[in-house]
Amino acid sequence: MAVELKEGVYWVGVVDWNIKKFHGHEYSTHRGTSYNCYLIIDEKVALVDTVYGPYSHQMIENIEKLIDVKKIDYVIANHAETDHSGGLPELMRLIPDATVLVSEKGAESVYKHYQHHWNFKVVKTGDSISLGKNSLVFVMAPMLHWPDSMFTYLTGKNILMPNDAFGMHYASSGRFNDEVDEIEVYQEAIKFYANILTPFSELVIKKIDEFKKLNIPVDIIAPSHGIIWRKDPLQIVDAYYKWASGPNDCSAVIIYDTMWNATEKMAQAIGDGLEKEGVNYKMFHMGVCDRNDVLTEIFKARGILIGSPTLNNGLLPTIKPILEDLKGLRFKNKVGAAFGSYGWSGENVKLIEENLEKARIKVVQEGIKFKWQPTVEELEKCLEFGRAFAAKVKGG
Repeated sequence: MAVELKEGVYWVGVVDWNIKKFHGHEYSTHRGTSYNCYLIIDEKVALVDTVYGPYSHQMIENIEKLIDVKKIDYVIANHAETDHSGGLPELMRLIPDATVLVSEKGAESVYKHYQHHWNFKVVKTGDSISLGKNSLVFVMAPMLHWPDSMFTYLTGKNILMPNDAFGMHYASSGRFNDEVDEIEVYQEAIKFYANILTPFSELVIKKIDEFKKLNIPVDIIAPSHGIIWRKDPLQIVDAYYKWASGPNDCSAVIIYDTMWNATEKMAQAIGDGLEKEGVNYKMFHMGVCDRNDVLTEIFKARGILIGSPTLNNGLLPTIKPILEDLKGLRFKNKVGAAFGSYGWSGENVKLIEENLEKARIKVVQEGIKFKWQPTVEELEKCLEFGRAFAAKVKGG
């Protein structure tokens, strides 16, 4: 059902409780998600964003409970990904003469997704569209997180609709941040940032600095996924600034996989070494752990230790994807090291170190590896390895 944000402004989106994988099964959504879009009823009527395609009919039903859908004059497509724009084809069949407002890049990406010659109008930063009492103002936000991304701001109501920015994958019966579990919200918000927006952190800082200089009043931040920020809405902006600067809680993360427990024994001994030096750590067996959750923990930590036995002159298949993720995400201010067991060739540690360097994670000590099952003496060396790494983590 529709939910009022302010007089004349309504959430008309859809909550998806059941989705557990996103972005082509590359992102885990344990708590579901929502597809948020916003109907503005003024002298003119505007819809900001739509929903994922399969939910188009439900979105239109929500709109029809408030107003005849054919009265929509403007549809704003802040971003072309189909979880935001997927409702356009069904909607535009009903309102073929409505104007679709897009960024310059959006004119290409939205058209190429659906290949319909709708009535597109390109906008740029500072452009505005009067709806009557209030106006829509547009701010380009390229690479946050697509080249076509932009923000829409509703004057008079002081509502910022920034599409993917400041959102999270989170399904709830409440629409606002003061109606849900704040801890859960922040867990999903930092996961969203760590796994999706981290590569664009420098742009995030720049855009927030630009936004603050404008001194625009913001009463509500209404992203396209998850909850709407109405209680102290700028708290999520401050959190983004902190995350974009590269968080560092002086902890470490140990990730590994193991064939016959040898590498696991090494991981546990290394963890004991970290603990003895007062460094908090979390340990993840990648054969059973969710990759996006692990990446979120790496994002928050200072140190990352990666372990794998050697398999076919390489690494276990469960370790390779997270190494690729690290290269793409380009986390800041991290130090790393490698470990693992081997039986014949023993390339594992070298391969991990090479991948850490490619991910711009500084390898701060020579990796450690042992043949077959580690002895008591070798496990003691693993403990000392952990203690030495702890010093690097605490060294700033």
